[in-house]
Amino acid sequence: MKFKILIFLLLISNAIFSQKIATSIDSTKKKIGAEFKLTLKTDVDTFSKVKFPNGKFFGNLEVLESYKIDTIRNGNRYELIKKYGLTQFDSGKYLVPKLPVIINGKKVFSDSIKIEISDVKVDTLKQKMYDIKSIIPVENDWGNWWIYLLIVLALLAIGYFGYIYYKKQPKKEKPIVEEYKSPIEKATSLLQQLEKKELWQRGEVKSYYSELTDIARNYIEEEINIPAMESTTSELIEGLRNAAKQKKLKLSAETVENLEKVLKQADLVKFAKVKPLDFEIEEDKKRISSSIITIHKSIPEIVEEKDELDLWNEQQKELARIAKLKKEKRKKVIISLGFFFGILLLTVAGLIYFKGFDYVKDNFIGHPTKELLESEWVNSEYGNPRVKIETPKVLKRMDISKNVSKQAMASIKEMQMFGYGSMLDNFYVAVSTTKFKEQTTIDLDKSIDGSLKAMEQRGAQNIIVKTEDFDTQKGISGKKAFGTLTAIDPVLKKSQKMYYESLVFAQDGGLQQIVIMFKEEDKYGSEIAERILNSVELETPAQ
Repeated sequence: MKFKILIFLLLISNAIFSQKIATSIDSTKKKIGAEFKLTLKTDVDTFSKVKFPNGKFFGNLEVLESYKIDTIRNGNRYELIKKYGLTQFDSGKYLVPKLPVIINGKKVFSDSIKIEISDVKVDTLKQKMYDIKSIIPVENDWGNWWIYLLIVLALLAIGYFGYIYYKKQPKKEKPIVEEYKSPIEKATSLLQQLEKKELWQRGEVKSYYSELTDIARNYIEEEINIPAMESTTSELIEGLRNAAKQKKLKLSAETVENLEKVLKQADLVKFAKVKPLDFEIEEDKKRISSSIITIHKSIPEIVEEKDELDLWNEQQKELARIAKLKKEKRKKVIISLGFFFGILLLTVAGLIYFKGFDYVKDNFIGHPTKELLESEWVNSEYGNPRVKIETPKVLKRMDISKNVSKQAMASIKEMQMFGYGSMLDNFYVAVSTTKFKEQTTIDLDKSIDGSLKAMEQRGAQNIIVKTEDFDTQKGISGKKAFGTLTAIDPVLKKSQKMYYESLVFAQDGGLQQIVIMFKEEDKYGSEIAERILNSVELETPAQ
């Protein structure tokens, strides 16, 4: 019995560990960039756990896509199918490596497969070759942006001058309510206005006498404080006589009788429709005017002295008037300034919208490297062997003896360096030349390494280096290193990401080097660097 159980267990374990992964591929030979479809199959029971490999690369092959697992059920077992899309962009022979598939915690490996990737052949006899097409400018609907800006500015100007014109137009005069300092002034002014109306000359005698007597009655009521407007003629004359006695007014009987005659004449004109003659009307007007003046003169004058409070009130009124004038003037200034700055703001906003913020900042606020680019450039020769180069500023001689070790100086016959700016400035350019005492073979790669180490000694960090061959306009070959670095300011404790380019040439037993550095993503710095590099001319042994 025990032997049978042992045999059964051996069979079970053999079944478990004998799991196989069927491996296939749709083709073993394809062209560059084509997709190879790799298929992995395994057969497991319903309780098994299977994990297929994942990754971006299988060996030297890139995984384009990992497809979903297909499941086929056969009774109490599952057939799991996993597909991968693989490719490679270099021609050659490659090996799809053995891939681990984990089944119930145990690794089972697929078979490796050899594949071949071939180049795409181009038959230039059948397929004609064409030059690279020139750049086609993109149509810009905002090419005439300045026209829209001028229209906006014109509308704003029309609005502003329209507002100024409206403000300067005379406003409709409101009915002027005259204020009089005294009753006599009021009465005299109203008599003058009545004469200007020429009522009785136009036949409106009744209206004339009504206004004439109303002026007299109003004056008496305001000056002597008796109800003249509500009294009949007899009541008014009686009240006037009583007031004269009480207030000791120096009124003659003739003055009172003249006033009474005019009032009675007015009553006849208004109620009996009597029409006095012209000279009678003139006489009545003189009597009223004379009566009013006589009554005024008969009233004792009371001189009122202004106390300090009245003087203070008058001063406050004058100060308030001056403050009001200043406020109105300040309001006009604020409106004018607001309009000016409004136009300025709209202009700047329009330029930012159509041309971009960098354009406005660089052209109106200023940009240091843009000013360098647009300055007058200098074409000069530096060092030995000579380096002829065009720069925005004259390069000044620099003392580099402190930066070179004594051991290195022992082999150097002559060393010169000229530069503008520093690694912490917006733009830096340096030209150095070295002549050796003995004829030596110069390794340009090592020279570049030495230049990068010198940058590190001056505080550069995180230097990213790329190298390539470089030829001048006259075909002199050299080496170019370029990339980015972080320049550290030891004083301000600040860092700045910089882009650099370093050129080295070996000429006539000497070393010529050019270093350019500017802030990363500075388009003006890039234009300056390109112009400098295109201007480089080197002294050759023949020269």
